[in-house]
Amino acid sequence: MTTETNSVLNGVKEAFAPVTEAFTKLQNLEVPEAAREFVKKQAEAAKTRAADAYAGSEKVTNVIETAVAGSVTEAAKISRNIQQALYQDAEAFFAGIDKLASAKSLSEAAQIQSDMVRARGELFVSRAKATSEYLGKLVTDGAKTAQDNFAKVYGKTA
Repeated sequence: MTTETNSVLNGVKEAFAPVTEAFTKLQNLEVPEAAREFVKKQAEAAKTRAADAYAGSEKVTNVIETAVAGSVTEAAKISRNIQQALYQDAEAFFAGIDKLASAKSLSEAAQIQSDMVRARGELFVSRAKATSEYLGKLVTDGAKTAQDNFAKVYGKTA
């Protein structure tokens, strides 16, 4: 029975040998230099366009911030932070594409992608924490201002 089992296992191994060999070769498949260069050039062009868009949005925010004061200043800060986050995300995305384009094998590309996903997750958690703290401060400050205004009104009527 052991001989039969070994015979069956050897038969299965032989039957799947071409698939195993093809998978091994696929993992070490090299990406052509021309393809990597094309992706790098496109990523660089998109990165430049993102920087131009960011500079334009910065100018718009400066105009808004200069024209209006008070609570709009907070809105401008929020807008600026959102713009900065979007720009940082775009930069990280294009840097990731650049790294992926430099990968010489699928396994190296998979590792780069995994590192990028982990870094984006850490950044998301960091931003969520900062946003939560900022909103908490805004609510506290807003409540304090409302309380002060109510006290002024109540003091005048009493």
